[in-house]
Amino acid sequence: MRTAATARKTRETDIALSLDLDGTGRADIATGVGFFDHMLELLTVHSRMDVTLTCKGDLQVDAHHTVEDVGIALGDCVKEALGDKRGIARFADRLVPMDEVAAQVAIDFSGRPCLIFEDTLMGKVGNFDMELVEEFLRAFTTHAGCNLYVKILHAGNRHHMAEAIFKALALCVRDAVKVISDTVPSSKGMLE
Repeated sequence: MRTAATARKTRETDIALSLDLDGTGRADIATGVGFFDHMLELLTVHSRMDVTLTCKGDLQVDAHHTVEDVGIALGDCVKEALGDKRGIARFADRLVPMDEVAAQVAIDFSGRPCLIFEDTLMGKVGNFDMELVEEFLRAFTTHAGCNLYVKILHAGNRHHMAEAIFKALALCVRDAVKVISDTVPSSKGMLE
């Protein structure tokens, strides 16, 4: 079973997260940030991971710590659930349209974290600062140990841009963690 769980408690957030990479897309998510919960539900459903997540954050300040720390916890759990990555596809890329918007995402679970986010998301969706999308992706990438490339191919409605990114990420995760062989997908014989 490719599962993992973590509890992360700081002065800013208190997080409990568990996931099953080989789930059905069941999402039980409560961070106190409605729009972020919606994006995480999209990530869960379309990646087909099962995710149970609660986060109590210092929302009286803003959502920054909540979003970043959830990215850390999710990345840690994905990394743990992948283990030595034996048999995974490792690489994936997807282009996802969302009405007038299109987003492209590529991922490599190489063990070497690197985020390339070519766009600057600004403004708000409700009370959610759009710049937090990049903060989430950076934290996830660093802690999952993956290369992640994200590009908005056609901009438009902010909600749609975030949704296209999260759906494309979800499909990439689903494709890249899929078990397709019994070997480690590296010419070195290991992925760090």
